[in-house]
Amino acid sequence: MDIRQTTITANDLRFGALTCGDDGPLALCLHGFPDTPHTWRHLLPQLAAAGYRAVAPWTRGYAPTVVPGDGDYSALALAADANALHEALGADADAVLIGHDWGALTTYAAGALAPERWRRLVALAVPPITVATNAFFRYAQLKRSFYIFVFQTPLAELVVGGDDMAFLDRLWADWSPGYDASDDVLKVKEALRAPKNLAAAIGYYRAMFTSAGVSKSPPQPTLYLHGRNDGAFGVDGVSGTADHLSDDSRVELLDDVGHFLHLERAEAVNGKILDWLR
Repeated sequence: MDIRQTTITANDLRFGALTCGDDGPLALCLHGFPDTPHTWRHLLPQLAAAGYRAVAPWTRGYAPTVVPGDGDYSALALAADANALHEALGADADAVLIGHDWGALTTYAAGALAPERWRRLVALAVPPITVATNAFFRYAQLKRSFYIFVFQTPLAELVVGGDDMAFLDRLWADWSPGYDASDDVLKVKEALRAPKNLAAAIGYYRAMFTSAGVSKSPPQPTLYLHGRNDGAFGVDGVSGTADHLSDDSRVELLDDVGHFLHLERAEAVNGKILDWLR
């Protein structure tokens, strides 16, 4: 099935989005950093073939989605976007939510805040916020997360924007060793080329320490997938994830795969996602 690009207005923002499939329950797919909806190019057609209306938006601040006038990139704002997209798309209680990286954090929050909207959840590469926070007390994870602390400084935009955004190429190479990310990073650079968009993406990280978040666990059955070679969030930091999800959830660790596991091993990861949603 063909993937199309469209525009959706929700939560007073105009979102650009990729869609596949015209009928069936909504499957909303949320990307992370530094990424775009193109990360879901392997999954969207399979969701459509399975009877879903698959939608993957550029999240707030990533072009062509507009930069929010209030500059709010808190977890609450991101969750509100996801739930507003559910409403704008006329979805019902059979909808499912799938998120990677920042999209995973948004998935937990949106599911917890509006459990009546989402039947099942899938999260990739970043565990629930309580688990993630505990991991930051370990030296190994602090070292992996150096960029988060760089992003708190006024130099962040200069560091990331220099040399044709080579910083992003290096992040992808470190986070998914051995994966050829050239096409993916090109799409990211297109979305963040304008200074206002780059500042927005960095704004997600600045909001981590200044804005209220959502720590409540989502009640929906949740599938959590994590690559053992993840260079962004080490597998040693995800222990205890199952304790912060509902009893009927599942946690799976995948061998020989990194942070962008849904691109590195698309067939295997998509199969797990589709089996879970069934």
